[in-house]
Amino acid sequence: MPIRYPRPLRPGDCIGVTSPSSGVNEKFRKRLDVAIREVEARGFEVILGRCMDGSGHVSAPAPERADELMSMLTDPRVRAVVPPWGGETAIDLLPLLDLNQLRVAEPTWIVGFSDLSTVITPLTLLTGSATIHGNNLMDTPYQVPEGLMSWLDIVVAPQGHRFTQTPPGYHRTTGWDDYTALPEVRECPLDTPGTWIRLDGSGDVDVEGRLIGGCIETLCNLTGTGYLDVSAFARAEAADGLLVYVEATGDDDVFTICRNLHGMRLAGFFDQANAVIVGRTSAPAAPSLSQHQAVLDALGPLNVPIIADVECGHVPPFMPIVNGARGHLVHTSTRRQLTQTLD
Repeated sequence: MPIRYPRPLRPGDCIGVTSPSSGVNEKFRKRLDVAIREVEARGFEVILGRCMDGSGHVSAPAPERADELMSMLTDPRVRAVVPPWGGETAIDLLPLLDLNQLRVAEPTWIVGFSDLSTVITPLTLLTGSATIHGNNLMDTPYQVPEGLMSWLDIVVAPQGHRFTQTPPGYHRTTGWDDYTALPEVRECPLDTPGTWIRLDGSGDVDVEGRLIGGCIETLCNLTGTGYLDVSAFARAEAADGLLVYVEATGDDDVFTICRNLHGMRLAGFFDQANAVIVGRTSAPAAPSLSQHQAVLDALGPLNVPIIADVECGHVPPFMPIVNGARGHLVHTSTRRQLTQTLD
């Protein structure tokens, strides 16, 4: 089936908020309210789901979380679903989602990253619906730096729309804001210079392909299963190949990331890649192995361009990537950009 894009949102449309993984602890509710007001200020109505409890590692039992997510994705009033953030075990939802129903339902945008990769990447692979790997709801109030976009800019775009994002030149290394003390925070200090780099060698890169990818630590658990058959997706939807992107949370050490990437490569996750995009990470290195070296150790045998330190991961700022969109990646001495086309 061809990639299916949700219709563009219009003022007055509803956006659903639910927690397929971790909910929102009471001490973070003020930040949640700020984020909801940010969405409402763009002219949308927000529907807050029941699965939002933040007292444990998940917001509700898996059947309840799956039922609420399915309800929002198939409710014609709800045009987008945006969780507050990721979490730990969204993997328990996958066998509970009715993929056949989602294949025939009108597509709805679902946005998120980190543990939400566990849900959104399989949804694109198995239903053909485009999804957005981008800043979660709690991150949405942050001002977007020049060169990047918010998910709110993408969900209003029509099919066929083309947009280009470029590295802002700075990123954040000072950790996360304390939402309990600063629930209204909107400025994210980008305190460290840095831009995209090519890891596998030198020379210009100008390559295209369908975009697909997500969080290494969560997707590695799905490789080899029917939920992450990237090769089948490429054969059906991307005869010209893929642009595969991956990013690390920063929680695992460099050896774990290296092993995970090796396993994903051996399982065929990168088989159809024309290039690999790697998100900037704060994950620790080791004296004998840096994060960049770990990527090269695992993915160098692919013999495709590897572009690293891209703003598509857990180090702010955030560059949304549409799973299923047609991508055009350029990396030269004077130009670095990713263009996405919703076709």
